Amino acid sequence: MRELTRKAALPSDLVIHVTGARPNFPKAAPVIAALGARGVTQELVHTGQHYDDAMAKVFFRQLGLPEPDVDLGVGSGTHARQTASIMTGLEDLFVQREPSLIIVYGDVNSTVGAALVAAKLGISIAHVEAGLRSFDRSMPEEVNRVVTDQLSDLLFVTSPDAMIHLGHEGIPSERVHFVGNPMIDTLLANLDRFSAEQARSRHGLTGEYVVATLHRPSNVDDPADAAELVKAVHAVADLARTVVPLHPRGRARLEAAGLFTHDQLTVIDPLGYVEFLGLVRGAAAVVTDSGGVQEETTMLGVPCLTLRPNTERPVTITHGTNRLVTRAELGWVAGQILAAGRVEHWPVPPLWDGKAGERIADVVGAFLGARPAPGKGHG
Repeated sequence: MRELTRKAALPSDLVIHVTGARPNFPKAAPVIAALGARGVTQELVHTGQHYDDAMAKVFFRQLGLPEPDVDLGVGSGTHARQTASIMTGLEDLFVQREPSLIIVYGDVNSTVGAALVAAKLGISIAHVEAGLRSFDRSMPEEVNRVVTDQLSDLLFVTSPDAMIHLGHEGIPSERVHFVGNPMIDTLLANLDRFSAEQARSRHGLTGEYVVATLHRPSNVDDPADAAELVKAVHAVADLARTVVPLHPRGRARLEAAGLFTHDQLTVIDPLGYVEFLGLVRGAAAVVTDSGGVQEETTMLGVPCLTLRPNTERPVTITHGTNRLVTRAELGWVAGQILAAGRVEHWPVPPLWDGKAGERIADVVGAFLGARPAPGKGHG
């Protein structure tokens, strides 16, 4: 961990962004840029929840993110141990830096850990991507979302359904701001860099192909689930070449279940942001259990089959290209999708227009100008 020393002549209106995992970085990039353009003093903290090059460092290079001011280097571990390490590191940092506001992103352990520490220190909290709900408390991410939203002073939502959820949970409407999706800002800003042709050349793809990215505990942690998952993915590979950028989580279990044995299936290491979305852009379909991929395929017009019983992003189904499927039905649904081909026109969710970062920065700027006196608590 870097030395946590106070910088000289630090202004009082300091905003600290806390990121920790691969999904956070495309969400943070446009917010940091927009606040920087307004002259807001900022620091970027990377907790190190995702820490290797493919899962973290490449994002800083490709998205133009500043080098983190602090890297806590917490690494992997159980949810409790990882969150505890994040909290102890952030407590020291927040006490020394005395930020006016911390901004957290998404639903990872770094998000809820930062929110808990800030709330107990009386520091204001902004949550980007607030209000998403799967209503499945067996998902650690769902617990993280609910807790973070209850503690936050500013809640930035990406879709209208999120506003409804927060209202049902008693969040005052004046805290909630419908701004659109900053991850889509990043996608649109980099759209010209997503080359399907380069992806085909790099991976030796000559015809129609499918991309599969799978890592959720419900799919890979139990050997029986992993075996069913492999069978389902192999059913897709029977229909078309299938490329699997394999997350480190669950890799050994999926390999043991026989994932690598199909001759129409290519397993590759995780890709950088630009390379991954170039691969997705050229795909006939994507199979995933990731939340962010549901949104990215919605914008790119790529049919997405989500191997989960629920999604916290239903707008990708009502206003996008996403569909929930079971492992048992994946093969025949994929067959239907491949036979139908990609559509030329599809609905896009409201305010997914590349300007969410600007809207967030407007709200944050106004909040900092009229924030409560230091020392306010959360009850």
